[in-house]
Amino acid sequence: MPRVKTGVIRRRRHKKVLKQTKGYYLTRSKLFKRAQEAFIKAGEYAFAGRKLKKRDFKSLWIIRLNATLRAQGITYSAFIKKIKLAKIELDRKVLSELAARNPETFNKILEKVKSF
Repeated sequence: MPRVKTGVIRRRRHKKVLKQTKGYYLTRSKLFKRAQEAFIKAGEYAFAGRKLKKRDFKSLWIIRLNATLRAQGITYSAFIKKIKLAKIELDRKVLSELAARNPETFNKILEKVKSF
């Protein structure tokens, strides 16, 4: 069986990884082995970060809603329970945007919810 050298293929693979890690600190952008490790780890952090971002935003919406609702004399948990009983299917993102940017519409929703 003939010997196969991977010169071109290996070079292409190395260049691809090194191009992706351009700007990384020290050898993480220069040496293939270190760059490969950094690249894989960066992908893992990015994946986890996308999940954390969703969690952080949901938390922010709840905090905003709770602050607005407490000024109106109702707690967040009571509001969520009543909004489900009223069969209003707006998510926390939309509700927090309404509370922040369109208070008169939010107050109409709140009045409807308070009747339950």
